[in-house]
Formats: sequence, structure tokens, C-alpha cells
Amino acid sequence: MLYGEQIKKTDFVHLIVHIKHGIVCTIRYYKNRFWVYFGTPDDGFFMSSATNAGGPWEPLHQVWKTAGWDDCSSFCDDDGQLYFIATNFKFDPKTNKQYNIHLFRMSPDGKSLITSSDTIIHQSKGSEANKLYKIGSFYFHYFSEVRKEGRVMMMERATKLTGPWEVRQLNHVDSKVDREPNQGGLIQLSNGQWYFFTHHGTGDWEGRAASLLPVQWIDGWPVVGAVGEDGIGRMVWSAAKPIDVKNDLGILGSDDFSSSILKAQWEWNYQPRAEKWSLTERPGYLRLHAFKPLMPYEPKKTILRAGNTLTQRTMRTKANTVTIQMNIDHMVNGQYAGLTHFSTISYSTLGIRQAEGRRYLVYECNGKDTVGVRITGKTIWLRSTWDFNGENTYSFSINGRVFTPFAGTSQLTWGSYRGDRIGIYNFNTIKAKGYIDINWFRYEFQKNE
Repeated sequence: MLYGEQIKKTDFVHLIVHIKHGIVCTIRYYKNRFWVYFGTPDDGFFMSSATNAGGPWEPLHQVWKTAGWDDCSSFCDDDGQLYFIATNFKFDPKTNKQYNIHLFRMSPDGKSLITSSDTIIHQSKGSEANKLYKIGSFYFHYFSEVRKEGRVMMMERATKLTGPWEVRQLNHVDSKVDREPNQGGLIQLSNGQWYFFTHHGTGDWEGRAASLLPVQWIDGWPVVGAVGEDGIGRMVWSAAKPIDVKNDLGILGSDDFSSSILKAQWEWNYQPRAEKWSLTERPGYLRLHAFKPLMPYEPKKTILRAGNTLTQRTMRTKANTVTIQMNIDHMVNGQYAGLTHFSTISYSTLGIRQAEGRRYLVYECNGKDTVGVRITGKTIWLRSTWDFNGENTYSFSINGRVFTPFAGTSQLTWGSYRGDRIGIYNFNTIKAKGYIDINWFRYEFQKNE
């Protein structure tokens, strides 16, 4: 419901994606185009636009090279004027405060800020997550801030972008579970109903989970979730689907690599090198060519620096199993390949390591390895099984039927917002040589009730 023509039915759709290391990407639609703006705390703000959400997208353009800023958003007013809003989280000696939220006008092409128009429209402890809307006769500024109960969602409104602004709290923190809604945006469906799409500010090993919450308008304010006696929203943990679509869509996980392009669930841990992977060199297989990690080999860090690591998000359900069939006939000395779980603070792997012409099964967890049996066949099956609490067990098979657990259990961990990732890795610490072929990747999980 969030792509293509259905997005174009409303001017109020404003989605958000939270990437690693606090990078926030906002997606808006106006002037018959899709617009993406994002920033990093160290590199400043960037943008791209397209007439079709599926692309092609214009080359990435740096809007402003700066540091100490985050959580930007663009906005198009009724007269076509473009605006840009973002938080300067560093201490500002001019205001003697942190977390000042600034509003700028932008050039007509949306590629630069008119810095002389800079105005601070809000400041509070931890204020960020900015979105701007024009709904009816009011401008609305969504943000979040830190209060005694935790990080809460806030909204302010005004009849002019320059203010004055009225401020309301939109939700309370659910103290029973440490997962409060945080970044997000309002969505209005074609039937007039409103929702708030959000990811939560905290989480466990699964990362920052996403929620779609109902919105009720009360006295001209959007209240997110269930309305409490004080008129402030509470978290809603289950509800009917807003749109009943009859199709075969579902969560993508498994892949038989029969397509000539990677499916949407995959994500490279680093920018891929086009000549180092292929779905066509051996049709029906994913071929990964090994090359040296970005930095010299170092326990506890090498898997995070290896370039040919293809990953998916790890789901948190009652029972989860991933199995791969891997052909290792063309591995060479110095090469490591197999199945991995990793975040930015921990990792584990089960795979094959080749040295002196011999291949061994090796389990590695945070820099400590356990060497297993010598593998003489051309094909091996590797499996990872984990539960709701993130306790993971690896196993292997030399025939695809009988699997043997190996090296005990490991704990999946949170890291840099996104949580644990599961993936296929392949690198060589000596030289760029050797490759593996993955016949299939099977992702099985039990849905939570």
C-alpha cells in the first residue's frame, strides 16, 4: 500500500527508513516526483529524486556538507516553495543549547538550502525525528524528545511556518516493554483513515522493530495508538490490517537464485564489486568470488570488513532456521566461506577454511575459533537455528539429510540500531582468488501468534 500509484493519492504520505549508525532517510512525493533526503552526523545531507519510485533515480547530490546534524525532512508548501528541516544536536554557543531544530527554504530544484532563511523553530531535550505537514489550515511539525518517562512522540502546530507553535505530546511510553515508538510519519489512506508508521527507539537483538499504529484526530490533533483518559496515545500491539489485499505477497526470505537479479530481501554489508559476484556465471547459483578484506586480518573484526557478505534481516519469531547448500570445489588457500550472524558488536560464523590445500569446518565466535572435521567433498550444507530469545545453534551436513550441531550456542546481539544480520560470507586473507557457488538459501520461520 505504500508504493506506486497509491502513494500519489495523498500529499501526506511521509515514510521513514532508519539505516545503520543513526542515518535517517525520508521519502516524500510532491511536484509529480519522489524525493529522498538523508543525512549522516559526520558528512551532512544528501538527496535524490525520481518520477517513479522504482527508479531510475538521479545521481546522489550533496545538499549541504556539515557535521553535527541529523533527522532531516523536506516539505513542499501550497505555493510550491520547498523547505528543509533538521536538528543540530551539537551545543550551539549562540543559543547556549543543544538539539536546536532549524527550518530553511530550499532552491526550486531542492538541491540547495537558502542559508539566509535559517530559523530555529523548536528546541528541547533530545528533540529530533522531524517531519513537516500541511493538513487543512494548519502546519504540523512532528518530532520526538526525551522526557522523564522516556522518549515520546510530539507534535506542534501553527497557522504559519514561522509560528507561533502550540505543542502536544502524542503518546506515553509503555513501561512494561522498553520499545517506544520514535521516528515515523503520518499516512492517510484513500478511505480517509489515518495511521502512523514508526520504528521503535529501542529494541533487542532484532534491532528497531517497525509498527503501524492507528491515528485518531481529537480537537485537531493526531493521537497515535489507543487514546488514554488524558487524551494522549498508548501503544497498540495488535490490530486489524488497514487494507485487506488478496494476493500472494509475504515476507521474502528463501532464494533459489534462479533470477538474473537479486531479490529485494538481500543487502550487501558493503558496496558490492560487480565483477566479484554473479547470478549468471553458473545459472541457478549465486557465485561469490573471494577478495581480501578492506583491512588486514584481525580477529573479532574481519567478518565486519569482508566485502562479499550478502545479508538479510534476522527475524524474531519462536523458531527460525536458515540452511544453505554451498559448493566449495573452487576454494583456494587463504579462503573463508560460510554462514554468519553479525552485528556491529559481535559475530559468529560456521564455514569452511582452506589452508595448505586442505579444507576444514571452522566455527568462530568473536575472535575465538573451533576447528572441526576435514571436509573432502565438493558440497556442504550449513544451518543456523535460533529461537525467540536469540540463542543460535549452528549445524552442518555432508549429505543434505543428517545435520550435526557444532560448537555449542551463541547469542544474537543488538548493534547500531539495526540488530543482528544473517548472511553468506566469502573472503580470502592472502589474495583475490577462489570462489564458492550457493545453490539455495532457505529461510524457515514460525509466525508469532
